Amino acid sequence: MKIKAPVSKNEQLDVSIMDLTYQGMGVAKVNDFPLFIENALPGEELTIQVTKVAKNYGFARAISWKSESPDRVKDVDKTYRQTGIAPLQHLAYPAQLKFKQHQIAELFNKAHQDVEVAPTLGMANPTQYRNKAQVPVRMIKGQLETGFYRQHSHDLIPLTDFYIQDPAIDAAIIKVRDLLRQFEIPAYNEISDKGVLRNIMVRRGYYSHEMMIVLISRTQKIPSQAQLVDQIHKALPEVTSIVLNVNAKKTNVIMGNVTRVLYGKPTIEDTLMGLTFAISARSFYQVNPQQTEKLYQMAIDKAGLTGEETVIDAYCGIGTISLALAKHAKQVYGVDIVPEAIEDAKVNAQKNHLTNVDFFVDKAEDQMIQWQAAGIKPDVVVVDPPRKGLAETLIESTAKMGPKKIVYVSCNPATLVRDVQLFQDRGYVIDGPIQPVDQFPQTPHVESVTVLVKK
Repeated sequence: MKIKAPVSKNEQLDVSIMDLTYQGMGVAKVNDFPLFIENALPGEELTIQVTKVAKNYGFARAISWKSESPDRVKDVDKTYRQTGIAPLQHLAYPAQLKFKQHQIAELFNKAHQDVEVAPTLGMANPTQYRNKAQVPVRMIKGQLETGFYRQHSHDLIPLTDFYIQDPAIDAAIIKVRDLLRQFEIPAYNEISDKGVLRNIMVRRGYYSHEMMIVLISRTQKIPSQAQLVDQIHKALPEVTSIVLNVNAKKTNVIMGNVTRVLYGKPTIEDTLMGLTFAISARSFYQVNPQQTEKLYQMAIDKAGLTGEETVIDAYCGIGTISLALAKHAKQVYGVDIVPEAIEDAKVNAQKNHLTNVDFFVDKAEDQMIQWQAAGIKPDVVVVDPPRKGLAETLIESTAKMGPKKIVYVSCNPATLVRDVQLFQDRGYVIDGPIQPVDQFPQTPHVESVTVLVKK
């Protein structure tokens, strides 16, 4: 028998918002049937219109408010919500931090896990924090524009201030945009797969202020390339690197495999936790350096190193955590699947005169099996996986190596809960409170540090 949803499309209803989803949408229930509503906050009473009905849930839009939350921020720019740049900007910052703490606690609760979650570590200024931007370039009404896509679409909304990016990066994007217009360089057209420039990427060192401009092109060369490059570095004195990345495929992937330096160096440098890092166009580097220092310091403190330990850093990237750990450990092993990242990691070890760290290119789960077979006995294993979390084979081989401590740096509470349960099945328990860190203010994302110890 098919159970009919208690609401229908286009129906208008009065509802109370009871919670926020992990994506930051308000939740109302009609006869236990959840409706998800953008720009609605817990405690608010509003009139909504149902926009979509699925089997077990629906979506609605807010029409008018009967009462508003005391945590609602007035005068927000709806462009940042439409583009998904700042989906939580209408929620006061202290309430954002509580929401992130609650999000982790709630997921452990649902898994019948009794854990303590500490208050989220926030920022003094929760805007203008990103040290990297990737913006699309498109023609609108015959003029080249830079901006951001409207959510769930490829309609470009022109923007000059991105709110959560370093203002020097926003200014650089405008300068480059104006020069592209001046040299009449055609923007890429997705529909016809013609045109030249697809995206502009800008990276800026938070401490060093060195800037890299990456021009992502459909073609091997940009028209007026030499003059354009000359004008960019004249207009932007901080630029120490201009790079061309070629992506000729019809794809949503931003970068292609061919990268050529057009001016300056192939990398920019920045410091993190007192260490110097070379960052190339394609290497992963945390986008919020101020919070990354808090996050990594927390991971190192919780590892409790005395200088005698062997440590494994799975998913090491360009070596940011590995090298910070190496200052406090006897030996560190790092692994990452991206060959360029490992090249950078080796250069970064030399730059910082650290000789007690070895880096390997492989899938973390495969390398762990090899290390386990080779009889490597780590005292501490640090994992900082992507959003999909850990492979079960990695959890298996880590547990077999029997480290006293596992420090789990997570960017997705849902996969953290799943992985913690798998470690618990293999004799590990959570030690102390889980510590959330707000790496991405104005968005629902949350990072956290969890320590597991052998029972």
